[in-house]
Order: sequence, then structure tokens, then C-alpha cells
Amino acid sequence: MTRLPIDRCKVPQAFWRAVERAGISPAALLRQARLPATLHISEDAWVNTAQYFELWQALEELSGDPAIGLHITVAADTSVHPPATMSAFFAKDFRDGLNRLARFKRLCTPEELHVIERDGEAFVSFDWIHAVGTEPDVAVDVTFAAILELGRRGTGRHIVPLRVDMTRKGPTTRGHKEYLGAPITFGAPKNQLVLRADDLDRPFAGHNPELLAILTPALLASLDEIDAQSSLPEQVKIVLKRRLASGKPELSDVANVLGMSERTLQRRISESGTSFRLLLEASRQELGREMLASGANAADEIAYLLGYQDTSSFYRAFREWEGVTPARWREQNTEASRLN
Repeated sequence: MTRLPIDRCKVPQAFWRAVERAGISPAALLRQARLPATLHISEDAWVNTAQYFELWQALEELSGDPAIGLHITVAADTSVHPPATMSAFFAKDFRDGLNRLARFKRLCTPEELHVIERDGEAFVSFDWIHAVGTEPDVAVDVTFAAILELGRRGTGRHIVPLRVDMTRKGPTTRGHKEYLGAPITFGAPKNQLVLRADDLDRPFAGHNPELLAILTPALLASLDEIDAQSSLPEQVKIVLKRRLASGKPELSDVANVLGMSERTLQRRISESGTSFRLLLEASRQELGREMLASGANAADEIAYLLGYQDTSSFYRAFREWEGVTPARWREQNTEASRLN
């Protein structure tokens, strides 16, 4: 069974240095994103996916530059990358680098990277496991640039995609067009780069098998630690949260995603000291709080997305969870975030 990554994103010190080089105060950025004021001074700072998205959205708003994601990623020094991404630059070739990036990326963020080769083309897409809505355009740009910079710096060639698919409506900036150098399709079903499969065969000048022999076992051990932290109830809740908006998830749906039979899943849930019904209720509660805190959805929209038949049913359930109405809870937590 493939374990689902836990919801945490690392914010390295290199990010704050890049923010300052862009002329933005980390303190101002954190205020804009409504995140703890001391986050930027922590050597080991972690946020969840929703907070990570807020951070990037705030950066775009404060910079006034819709291409800020590209600019920050291109300007980043490879030497300050975390080991999880640095190892990709020591790979044998672009394909090996992408595979390493996909394998170890969840040590930094719960973002899955998919590489599919077909008919001479390589389709590179990504998926945020815990995202409630769509990721900000600036976060998409960061991933696009990270993939292209890996190929361009690793091979020493200016690799250009065959085309780029974006879910955003467009148009993009001149900077996007110049950097990507490829036709862009807006309103696409998903964000993806389409590369020439031949480009994935290009060798990396900095290939270092000796260093990889040291880095890889340590990275694999770190993945094992993450897997150990991701308990079965947490994995079930991750699946439930992703499927609530499309209807009330059944035990069979979750079992299929986790790669086990209904009977096995039911038994393992019971052994964990809980039940499928309680996990479904906990998933609704956690997701409801997340959506209320984001401020992106009205209460009636949240009720629908959580699978309630009407708004009043959601209100009754929420009062049982939190002791206050959704509106009052949102007010209280907005006030608390401002005080931070």
C-alpha cells in the first residue's frame, strides 16, 4: 500500500532570503498571509498546505509581480536547496533527476510529481494531496520553474517545453512567455509541462554517484520516518476530505484508494480504536474549520462541499463540534490571526 504524505510544508531559510532580495519584509509577508509573526526566524518551520498557499498568494499581492514565482525560483542558488531537491541535481540525466525529485519531494511538501512518457513526449504534472481548492498561480509557477531549472542547469542546455497547460484563465505576463518559450493553453484540466522525451535522456554535467550514495540512504530513511507518522486513521481522513465534495464517500471508495479490501480496512480501523463513521465526522469537522478559516467560501457553500443536505444541518453539526456558530467561529479565528 502506498502511504499518503502528511500535511506539512517546509519553509526553508532560503525562502526568506529570496523574499528579502525581492524587496519584501518577511514580517510584512507573514502579516499579509495571517501566519505567526515569528515563522521566519525558525530554523525548522513547517506549515500546512492551506497556509503554504496563503504564503505564496501574499507574496504575489505584496510584490505586485504576477511572475514573482518564476523570478524567485530562477534566482535561487542550488547550493541552498534542501537535500531532498539537491539530490536531483546530482542525477545521471534529466529523467533520473525528475524521478528523484518526484520520489523525495514529499520530504518538503505533500506535492506529488507525475512523469508520463508517451509517443515521444513527457507529460509532467503535479498534485497537491491536501489542497481544498486550486493552488495559487504563483505556486504553480514555482513548480514549473523548478522543473525547468532542474533540466536547464543540470544539462547546461536551454530546454524548452513543447507546450504548457495551465488551469488559469490567462493571459500571462511577457515574462511567462519569455521564460517558458512554448505555446500556452489556458483553462486546461490540469497544470502540466509537456517536454520532449529525448530531452530527458540528456546527461547532467554535475552527476555525482559518490555523493548520491551518501544522500540517497539518508533520504530514504527520512521517507520511512514520514510513513511511520502517517497512521491509518490519518490516511483515511485524507481520502475522505478529498472525496467529500463529490458526495458522501463510502468505505469501499476509501478501501479502493488505499489498496485493500473493505473487510481489511474495517478491521484495521477498529484496531486503531475508532470507526469509519467517526473518521468521516472528524474529516468534516477538520475540513469545515479549514474552509471557514480561509474565508474563501460562504457557509452554504461549505455545507454543500461537506455533503450536508442543507445549511441548517451543517450549523447544528458545527455547534456540536465547536460550541459556536460557523460565523462566530470565523470571527473569533480571524481576530486571533490578526493578534498573531
